[in-house]
Amino acid sequence: MTQRVKEIFPGSPGQAAAGRGAPPAPAALAAKVRTLAPSMTRSMQRVAEAVAGDPAGCAALTVTGLAELTGTSEATVVRTARLLGYPGYRDLRLALAGLAAQQQSGRAPSVTADIAVDDPIADVVAKLAYDEQQTLADTAAGLDTVQLGAAVAALAAARRIDVYGIGASGLVAQDLVQKLLRIGLIAHAPSDPHLAVTNAVQLRAKDVAIAITHSGSTGDVIEPLRVAFEHGATTVAVTGRPDGPVTQYADHVLTTSTARESELRPAAMSSRTSQLLVVDCLFVGVAQRTYETAAPALSASYEALAHRHHPRGTKR
Repeated sequence: MTQRVKEIFPGSPGQAAAGRGAPPAPAALAAKVRTLAPSMTRSMQRVAEAVAGDPAGCAALTVTGLAELTGTSEATVVRTARLLGYPGYRDLRLALAGLAAQQQSGRAPSVTADIAVDDPIADVVAKLAYDEQQTLADTAAGLDTVQLGAAVAALAAARRIDVYGIGASGLVAQDLVQKLLRIGLIAHAPSDPHLAVTNAVQLRAKDVAIAITHSGSTGDVIEPLRVAFEHGATTVAVTGRPDGPVTQYADHVLTTSTARESELRPAAMSSRTSQLLVVDCLFVGVAQRTYETAAPALSASYEALAHRHHPRGTKR
């Protein structure tokens, strides 16, 4: 076996995949900040928080002005702009101006408050609904469709597909596998970490391995992906941390967004929403590419389930 070595561009692991393509649209800027801020240095976080919190004010500042406002350096401002996906500070200022215009028109609502222990249930519903909608919108805005298309193509042609996830991400992995099975693909989502690695050893060039991990650093998910990568399988990471360790072994990185974590809304809740959106995008893309075989397979599964719920001889 020839060990694969992924080319990593200068910077954090995974920036090679995450940083390609056009700069993010203004609507995706806030999502980018939420996604990347936890992995930034404290000085870069101050810059990111400033531009996300007051896009109109920061858009009016020069690079020197923003550095002074945040107590950082011009170099830090430029590095932050590049990490967020912009070639330079000028491009970031243009995005900030666009985001400010959207907010003024009411198309980019401000973030609601966290859920409080004494919130009426109606407020809980409203806040959760808003956060879920915002998470989905942020994920859609920040999703790299080139990477998504490449992952879909690999899945559609795969001999076998393994999906790795632990905890809440494991439930998402099971969801994807169930969908793929219904269109006739061979897919597995081993829940035991040892079994996941054992399965990964059997993967080859025509196979696909998908790791789902919000943190990007879950060892029980990274290890089977590493093994699959080194055995020649096409690898995909679905993660909220495009600079996380998991992306070192990912040919394609699909970034998810998440709502703000709070005491009553842990990351596992908010990350699941965005992961399910990405999973649905993968499934629909594969079903489109394999429609001639996927459609009959779906019909057969629907018919089988219908017979299960309505045995022969009973009324429907």
